[in-house]
Amino acid sequence: VYVIMSRADEGRLIHLAKRREREKEDIEMQKKKLEDEIAKTLNNQIDTKFTANYDALEETIKSRTIGLVTLDQMRENQKNAVTEREKEVAHSVGESKKKEKRQGDNKASTSETASKRPLSFAFEDEEEDDGEPIIIPKKRLGMDPSVDTSFLPDKDRALELAKKKQELAAEWHAQQQKEKNEDITVAYAYWDGSSHRKNMKVKRGLTIAQFLSKAVDALKKEFTELKTITPEGLMFVKEDLIIPHFHTFQDFIVSKKMGKTGPLYIFDAVAEIRIRQDAALDSGESHPAKVVLRSWYERNKHIYPASRWEPFSPNKEYKRTIDDLSTI
Repeated sequence: VYVIMSRADEGRLIHLAKRREREKEDIEMQKKKLEDEIAKTLNNQIDTKFTANYDALEETIKSRTIGLVTLDQMRENQKNAVTEREKEVAHSVGESKKKEKRQGDNKASTSETASKRPLSFAFEDEEEDDGEPIIIPKKRLGMDPSVDTSFLPDKDRALELAKKKQELAAEWHAQQQKEKNEDITVAYAYWDGSSHRKNMKVKRGLTIAQFLSKAVDALKKEFTELKTITPEGLMFVKEDLIIPHFHTFQDFIVSKKMGKTGPLYIFDAVAEIRIRQDAALDSGESHPAKVVLRSWYERNKHIYPASRWEPFSPNKEYKRTIDDLSTI
């Protein structure tokens, strides 16, 4: 019984295997048929595209070839027709690209307009501002007037201070210029071992060199040794100090500099109250400035009074001594 059942099963298995092979062959045939149909459809589409162009080209050539023509004319017509067809195709491609570009620009402008639109929660009664962005000015918080903020940096305060400084500087310069044009009387003496006292009215802004030039013009008529002398050959001595030629009378008047025997800023020959370090008061005549030849000074600088003279230094503070007081 076991052997018969095994043969029956074997037969069924063989039958099933053949059936499966037939089904597989059917599937392969259907797949191949479907691929052939798809390939045929694609070929038809491609042929249609080329056929359309070819038909249009052929119609153009036929319309231009009427009657009997030579072979050269036929080739020329074909060449012209092909060139015109290529231009038409190129033109159509260019038009399509321009259309796509316009569509892209329209999309971009639409998105930009949408981005400029006000927010959905903006008030409806507010007017539009033609698409311009709204700029909100920054407001500066005020300072507490009860708090001292002078130590803090303040741009407005710094600008105001700078402006005030410029105004004060301009005012000071204007005042100085006005004072420099004022007249003063300078008492001086040509010193050649003895005193020859003179007076001269000059401007306060005059330099020592300019004063010496005027003094030479006034003295050379009386003293022949001064006829060929220039201001560089002369010295200006005031209160036992040799004053450099570039200083002006205004410099000493404003600075109120003191010399060894009195104030340098007093240049006129009127009675005055002499200023002393010990606050003592004395009424008398101002010391006149001395105009001296340099050559005379070099010969006599070891002899009194030239031995007491020294160059003026603006940074030095000159004080009176007992010898100075005894000579007054």
